[in-house]
Amino acid sequence: MRVTAPAGIAFEAACEMNIHQSATVRAIFRTRALVLRSDPQRKARLLGLVEQARTWGWGVLAELPGREIVFGVVTQPWRANPIFRALPPAEFREFNDPGYVKIAWTLSSDPINPTKSIIRTETRATTTDPGSRAKFRRYWSLVMPGTILIRRIGLRLVKTEAERRARGAIERENV
Repeated sequence: MRVTAPAGIAFEAACEMNIHQSATVRAIFRTRALVLRSDPQRKARLLGLVEQARTWGWGVLAELPGREIVFGVVTQPWRANPIFRALPPAEFREFNDPGYVKIAWTLSSDPINPTKSIIRTETRATTTDPGSRAKFRRYWSLVMPGTILIRRIGLRLVKTEAERRARGAIERENV
């Protein structure tokens, strides 16, 4: 998503975004919990996206400070209460135990010019065997629409916050 803010400000806003501020996102998470009969999560979710990801169990696979972060996890997302297992980068790359999905996702900000940038998120998943592939395909067909919507909402939240921060920085410079 194009953002009228420098890349550093956009990346900071993305890392600090609280995805749970959206009622729609909260409803999507509740719907998944109901459909899969998950245990309800009762904790207040006041963390930014990067800290929330770590709390959920995602590990950092790579990072370019102020520009990009890559998270990874090994899991069985089709379970009602999946466990997210972070592995060091080399172990993540080599992990191949049957019955799992390896998921990696990025959050990055690329400069267009000094005052504009593009904020991105991308997710990749690979299964470790045919059985987990079949389970993941069924699961993904169920959650994909909500996942896409969460990403769109998240990017809009980042755009709004990054542009607010950039305007504030300009106003402080002009004082």
